[in-house]
Formats: sequence, structure tokens, C-alpha cells
Amino acid sequence: MLCPSRFSCYGFSHHASSQDMLETTPLLSNPEPLKRSTTRIQIAVLCLVRMCDPVAFTQIFPFINEFLAYLHVTDDPSQIGYFSGLVESTFAVSQLLFIYQTARLSDKFGRRPVIMIGTLGVALATTSFGISNNIFELLVSRSLAGVFAGTASVVHTVLGEITDNTNQAAVFSLYGPLIGGTFSTPAAKFTLFEQTIFDRHPYFLPCLIAGISSISGFVLAYFFLEETLPSQHRYGKETKHAQSAGTQAATFTPPSARELLSYPILRSLFVMLRFFVEDVLRSLSVSGMALELNQTSFGVLFVLYCYTPIGAGGLAFPATFDNRVLSSPRRPHSRSSSGFLLPFLLRRFEAASIYNISIAAWPITFLFLPILNIIARRGLNESTQQMDDHSRSALWVGLAIVLALSRVGGIAFSASMILVRNNVPRPSYLGAANGLVQTSMCLSRCISAAFASSVFAFSDKYNILGGYFWAVLHAFLALVGCSIGRNITRHSRKMLEAT
Repeated sequence: MLCPSRFSCYGFSHHASSQDMLETTPLLSNPEPLKRSTTRIQIAVLCLVRMCDPVAFTQIFPFINEFLAYLHVTDDPSQIGYFSGLVESTFAVSQLLFIYQTARLSDKFGRRPVIMIGTLGVALATTSFGISNNIFELLVSRSLAGVFAGTASVVHTVLGEITDNTNQAAVFSLYGPLIGGTFSTPAAKFTLFEQTIFDRHPYFLPCLIAGISSISGFVLAYFFLEETLPSQHRYGKETKHAQSAGTQAATFTPPSARELLSYPILRSLFVMLRFFVEDVLRSLSVSGMALELNQTSFGVLFVLYCYTPIGAGGLAFPATFDNRVLSSPRRPHSRSSSGFLLPFLLRRFEAASIYNISIAAWPITFLFLPILNIIARRGLNESTQQMDDHSRSALWVGLAIVLALSRVGGIAFSASMILVRNNVPRPSYLGAANGLVQTSMCLSRCISAAFASSVFAFSDKYNILGGYFWAVLHAFLALVGCSIGRNITRHSRKMLEAT
């Protein structure tokens, strides 16, 4: 179990013990007023704000290759994939570099200003992406969007601070954007958009829609989001008391640019490494990396697998196949749709047990995919290149099982946030702990897509393990994540025994 006194050497010595008592009290007691008046509005605002990250990250996927070709980034079509991977990964790399710093800034200056600045920044950067004229502008816009999307960990922190054990399960499962990148080239589809900016910039509309969703989150956060950082609450109370006594009270002013730039980043990195030493947070971070690898890799592999010829180890779906099925694993709401099961599961099981059961679904998911190819091979008519009805029905049942298993694996994302909240040593460290776990996931996201596609191509080219090497490798990596996750269960049981 983590000892609060151990954190005095981690860079938190400026917190006095009396402050810790004040920070703990409003977070862990008297949740009833929160349930009655504040929670619903706060959760609605946070869900919309949290939506900005996955929308900004994924909305370019359907059209990025066409966009790069439209800009004539390269004359070699075979190089488009390289540039699209560069543009897609830039967001995750930038978010990785700044997500922990954003979490630490929220611990110092408050959750509300950090969330608002980040949301507005995502809106502006995402919108500017659609009117970019060269690869440099694309990379700059994408990088800025990733920097400002670092507020994802801060949103998790606020949810942990405004909920308690009776409602956190339902809250943490409500993530999911409502829009995607389906509005590219509107002038080619509707005469209404001809001779307009959408004609000159055919990929501006989906970026604009994503930007509007972020601006909506900024506006709602400005009017309805309340500060949850305990020190900011204390300050407001002290100010009101001083004013009532007739004394001159200092007013809180937002941090200046100089203060933000002079924030000790190296010290924050040192604190993050100190957090990483603790068993449970280290397990959550490393297991979170494996979880993000599973989710992102599955989204990439599933699409490649479905379009690959049956003889090469795939399913040979045509290009006109229902994209809603193929893109389902890569949709941001694929995590949240499974997360709705979490409140019901927590009534019977501990969060750590649910987390481990959820991540255990990933090895089965990856190993189940080659079975679908075997079904397709056996039912394929060599002369007509068509499957018989029995095999086609079995294939659809298998697809449903695979997608259901991936949804079960997605429950772990919601359970992970609950485990971070439950295992943080003090409420004042919640922002840093969430930042550490989210940083680990972002690191995995940076490399997962390129890694999965490369392994798939390598397996197909050299026919390793019958072309199924990619499935075996990812199942093995998923098992490694499961073994790491077992430490979380052991730590949770020790905490229960101690209490």
C-alpha cells in the first residue's frame, strides 16, 4: 500500500499535512449534495469535452489518403501510406509529450482553466487542418491538436473528484463521440457546396464539424464546469471570508504565459518516474500500454484482415462492403458501448477482477481471427470464388463473436480509470496519477498502428505460421498484459484486507 509520507520526497513537500486533510475531506465525504444538484450537469459537460480527443484523432482516418493525394504531397502513390501514417501518428506523439505536463498544470492552476484552454485549442487546430495547403501545415495543425488534447487525463481526474463509489462506474462508461469523419468532399456530393470554401478545400467540412463540437464543449465548460481542485475551493472560501470581515482579499488571476512556461517540467518528469516505482500505478501504466496496443492494433488488423484475399489469410470483403462493420473497431465509441455494462458488473465483482477478465478477452479475440479465414477457405468455391451459404452464415456468426469479444476487452478502459481513482494515495495526486497512466497509453498509441500493419505485412510476405504470425504475436502480447494486470488484483485484495 502506498504511504502518503513517502511522497514528501517526490516533489510534493510543499503540501502541508493540514492541507492534505482539507483536500481529502470534501472528496471522500458527504456525496449526497453532489448527487442531487451538480453531478448530471458536470458529467454532461465532461462527456462533451472528452469527446473532442477521439473525434479530433479519428476524424481524418477516412479521407487522409485522399487529402494527401489532393495536395500532391508525393508523385509516388506507394508513398502515400507513409505520409498518412506520419500525419496520423503526429497527434499521438504530441499528446504523449504533453499529457502528463497538462495533468500537472491542472494540479497547480486548477482543472477548469486547463480543460477550457485545451478544448479551445483542439477546436482551432482541428479546424485549421481542413484548410492546410501542404504537408508542413498538416503536421503543425495535427501536432497542436495533440498538444491541446492532453486534457484527456484532466477530464478523467475531474470525474474521479466529482464521483464516489456509488456512481463512478456509470460515469466512467459514458465516453463516446457522436460524429466522425464522414463529410469529406461535400461539393462532389451536393450542389449546395459548389463554388464555396468547401469546394476549394474539400476536406474542410469534417474538420469544421469536429472543431464545432470542441467549441461547444468550451462554451459549456465556461458556463457550467465547476472547479474541483481542492486548493481552488479553499481559496474561494478564504476570499469570501476575508471580504465579509472587511479586509482586502487577493483575487485569483489566471496564470500568465511566463508562469506556464517556467513551470518545472523536469521536476514533473521526476515525479512521474517516482509514481512509476509504486507497484499498483506501475502495473496500471504498463497494463494500460498493453490494453491500448490491443485496441489500436485490433482496429488496424481487422480492416486489413477483412480486405485481404482469402488465399492470403484474409476474408476478401469487397471495397463496397458495409464500412460501418469494418470501421467499428476503430470508432471511438467502441470503448464506451461496452462500458455501459460496467455499472451492472460492479454490483457483483470488484473493479480489479473486472479489469482482468476484460483484458483476458484480447488473446481470445486475436486467436479467433484466423479461425474465420479457415471457415472461409473451406467454404470457398475455387471456380466461382464464392462461399457457400453454410460457410457464409458461419462466417457472420464468427464476426459477431469477434466484435463482441473486442467490446468485452473495451470494458477495461473504464475499469482502469476507477482503479486509478481508488489506488491514488491522496486526492491531491489524482491528476498526476491519471497523467501517468494516460501517458503510457499515448505512448502505446504512437506505435501500435504502424507496428500492427508492419507485422501483418511481414507475416503475409514470408508466410510465417501459415500467414497467422500476426495473430499469434498479438495474442502473446495480450497475455503479457494479462499477467501484469494480475498485480492489480493482488494489490486490491491487500487493500481490502488492510481495511
